[in-house]
Amino acid sequence: MRYLHTMLRVSNLEQSLDFFCDRLGFVEVRRMENEAGRFTLVYLAAPEDLARSQAEKSPEVELTWNWDPEEYTGGRNFGHLAYEVDDIYALCEKLMNAGITINRPPRDGRMAFIRTPDGISIEFLQKGKALEPREPWKSMPNTGSW
Repeated sequence: MRYLHTMLRVSNLEQSLDFFCDRLGFVEVRRMENEAGRFTLVYLAAPEDLARSQAEKSPEVELTWNWDPEEYTGGRNFGHLAYEVDDIYALCEKLMNAGITINRPPRDGRMAFIRTPDGISIEFLQKGKALEPREPWKSMPNTGSW
C-alpha cells in the first residue's frame, strides 16, 4: 500500500490556489475538469516533492472545487485519504474478513472506500489498470456514505 493524496473540498478555487501556491509555494502538478460531474480537481505538490511527484507520484494535496455552490459542514470539506494498492479485491476481502464495512465496493475493479471509526473516508485505488470487474464486488451496493 502506498499513500497517494489528501483531498480537500474548496469553496473558492482561486482563493485556495493563492493560499497554497502563491503563499505556501506549492506547485500545481495537474488539473482535471469534469463537465459531467461539474467539478475541477487540482493536484498540488510541496516544493521539495515536485520532482518526485512528476517521476513517481509522491503524496499530493487534491483540491476539489464543485462548480455548484455548497456549504461544507461536519468536516465534509475534508474529503479522504487515498492509497494505491496492488490488488483491490484481495484488500477489500481482507478488510471485510476483519469486520470493516466496504462503503463503496470496487465494482469497477479500480476504486473502493471505507471509513475510519471517526468517520474519515479512506479511498483505495488499484495500482495500474483497473482489474476486470467480478463478483461479489460487481453487484455489491454501497453501504452508508463514503
